[in-house]
This record gives sequence, C-alpha cells and structure tokens, in this order.
Amino acid sequence: MLEPGLTTVIVPVYNEKKTVGQMLERLLAQPFAKQVLVVNDGSTDGTFEELGRFASKIEIISVATNQGKGHAIRQALPKAKGRVTVIQDADLEYDPAEIPRLTALIFEDRADAVYGSRFAGHPRRTLFYWHRLANNIITLLSNMLSDLDLTDMETGAKAFRTELLQKVKLTSDRFGFEPEVTARFAKAKARIFEIDYPYFGRTYDEGKKIGFYDALAAFWHAIRFNLFD
Repeated sequence: MLEPGLTTVIVPVYNEKKTVGQMLERLLAQPFAKQVLVVNDGSTDGTFEELGRFASKIEIISVATNQGKGHAIRQALPKAKGRVTVIQDADLEYDPAEIPRLTALIFEDRADAVYGSRFAGHPRRTLFYWHRLANNIITLLSNMLSDLDLTDMETGAKAFRTELLQKVKLTSDRFGFEPEVTARFAKAKARIFEIDYPYFGRTYDEGKKIGFYDALAAFWHAIRFNLFD
C-alpha cells in the first residue's frame, strides 16, 4: 500500500563521491515527507563509503558492477512506498529544494507525470551548444512519435505517480530511461505536465558523464519504444 503524503526519491549514483554527500544533505533537510532510495551503481571512487554517513536516513541498494541509470531505477522502484516517485540525480545539477514544485500537480491529482524543463525560463548554466541542439532534435523526434509537446524530454528532473510507474514495462539500462519512460507514459494516455526548472549544469572536467553515444542511443530508443515496443 502506497503512503498518500509520501514522496519516494530514487537516487541513481555512479562515482559521485564529490557531490552525493552535499546533495543528500540538501535533500534530507527539505521539510516534505520522503523515502530516499539510493542505488550505488557499481561505484569505485569511494561513493559507497560516503553514503555510509547517511545510512540511518536512507536505504542503500548496491549493484556490483555499473549497469546504468535505467537499471538502477528498476532496482529501486519495487521498494517505492510514496504516492509520488521522483528521480533525483546525485550530481547537484538539479536542486532537491525544487522537488515539491515538481510533485505538486501529482499530489493534487492533476497529473501522472511532471517534467522539469531546463529550457523554460529558469536560471540555467549556459554550456554545450551541441548538447542543446542534440537534445532539441531528440525531443522533437520523441514529440513527433508520441504526439506530446515537451520542450525537454531528456531532463533528469522527473516525477511520476508511483502506481503507474510501477506498472509500465521498463527495460533500458542507461540513459535510454528518458525516452523509454516518456513513450510508455504517452502510450498509457498519462497526463504529462512540464514546469520550468533551474539547471546547474557541469562540465566534463567536473564529472559530467553523458556523451555522444548516449545521444545516438536516445534517437534509437525514441524510435524503438514509440513504434516497435
């Protein structure tokens, strides 16, 4: 039985020793009722030891070898107890203080999913023109195939009605989670909303991981999950 006023926050983490502690401190300081599920996805940099500082306040799920964001989310999802589930990256690009804005429409029963758009008017760090162009093209393709009108399908700030998220079929292991979950919810005729969301992007020197091949994979996943799966 899901708890009506509870937000489950799933945190997939891979080699984020420098930021995961700060992110969890900010998250745990927020006043909303929360269940925090952190998936240590095969980290080798001391992330697991850093997570130990929070062991009494979070649930840690460990994966022996790195499998990717989508796989990590699938490990945590069956344990979700909140009415709403939020995916929160561990790298400080998205501020946990914004989570109540992301979940509000779902708690009000006006939405089944809410996406926090990086490109809808809030402060954001201006980085990586080619990443932005690729994101626009992937979002356009996803929109054409799903008949949605999102501005930022690839955003890492997403909230879902837990009951529906636990029902849909999810199979992608890496960043294919984003186009896959969008296609699944569109096919389920879910009420998908988008809000503006602040974005504090980082460089590759600062630890950014997504790259060219992930963009190519996203194109394929958008086609696959909207048309064939």
